[in-house]
Amino acid sequence: MKIKGKIWKFGDDIDTDLIIPARYLNVSDADELAQNCFADLRPDFIADVSEGDIIVAGKNFGCGSSREHAPLAIKTAGIRLIIAESFARIFYRNSFNIGLALLESGAAAQDLSEGDAAAVDISTGRIERIGDGKIFTAKPIPAFMEELINAGGLVDYTRKTKLNKG
Repeated sequence: MKIKGKIWKFGDDIDTDLIIPARYLNVSDADELAQNCFADLRPDFIADVSEGDIIVAGKNFGCGSSREHAPLAIKTAGIRLIIAESFARIFYRNSFNIGLALLESGAAAQDLSEGDAAAVDISTGRIERIGDGKIFTAKPIPAFMEELINAGGLVDYTRKTKLNKG
C-alpha cells in the first residue's frame, strides 16, 4: 500500500485530548469528530488538511486516555498515515482497529518538516521525501495489520472474512 501526501508536523507527547478535546467525546458521528480534530492545538487544521496527508510526530504520539475517537477523527479528517518516533500502545492498536496506518521511524520523525511531501510504501517501510529524494526506513507493517487497513479496520475485516468463509 502506497501513500503520498503533505506532512503535518507535531512534537512529542501529543495526547488524545489534544487530538480530540474531551468536550467532543459525546459525539459519535465521525465527520463531526473530524471537524474538531486538533481544535485546541491547531484550530485551522481541518480547513487546511487534504485527503491523503501524513502526520509526522515525535515520541509517544496518542498518549492519554484510550478513546477510539482520536484515531477516528484523524482518519476521517483525511490523514492516511502517521509516522512517529513512537506511539502510545493503546493508540497504536485503536488506529489499526479503525484502519489508520502507523509507522515508527525516528529518523523520519526528526528530519521531515511541516509542508514537506512524502511518498510512503507501508508494505516495505520505505519513506521518500519528495523534492530531494531522501529515503528513510521504518519497520514495515505486518501483513495482517495491512489487511486490517485495506479492509477499513477490524470490523470491516471481520465482516469480509466471515462472508468469504460462507
